[in-house]
Amino acid sequence: MTDRAALQHRLEQGIATLGLQLPAGAVPRLLDYLDLLVRWNAAYNLTAVRDPAEMVTRHLLDSLAILPYVTGSTLADLGTGPGLPGIVLAIAAPGRAITLVDSNGKKVRFLREAIRSLKLEGVQAVQSRVEDVQGQFDCITARAFATLADMLGWGGHLLAPGGCWLAMKGRRPDDELEALPPGFALASMHSLAVPGLEGERHLAVIRHAGAAAAPAAC
Repeated sequence: MTDRAALQHRLEQGIATLGLQLPAGAVPRLLDYLDLLVRWNAAYNLTAVRDPAEMVTRHLLDSLAILPYVTGSTLADLGTGPGLPGIVLAIAAPGRAITLVDSNGKKVRFLREAIRSLKLEGVQAVQSRVEDVQGQFDCITARAFATLADMLGWGGHLLAPGGCWLAMKGRRPDDELEALPPGFALASMHSLAVPGLEGERHLAVIRHAGAAAAPAAC
């Protein structure tokens, strides 16, 4: 089995275990993204994960695990790094407008190349601090780049009324939940089983306090 075929097998098995059905062509595009990330990572150190097989698990499948909770027509991925989970979600569920936000110039250059080479429609990369980003979004994703209090303090203004903030965490962040800023509340907490990944993974779904009942996907 070639390296690409082995990676595809690992990815397809993980997608099946997660119970997801992706659009036609999504798996090859995810692998194209992985190829691009591996090439750029050699020169620009975009991620500490070096092994492509580990990248399938720790980057692609970990990002895909939150797909059932993504909702709305607009999404901002804050502290996206090399596009995790934002680019993975753009490939797996195309059709929504996605803004990828990171303050690191080399990572944003990679994001723009990935958007161009993968022909990701409706996706843009913005080099900015989270607190300086403008606009509001139906869904916000953040992959554990700070505490919940800090994330919401910096970027809470970006969450549209009725929207969902999806905070990806390792261990269940009970201590952080006690320090949520005023105006925000935990809507639900989900334990995620990422195929092949050891250790705990949790998704905290946060909404505006007092918001109406969340959509089913939220």
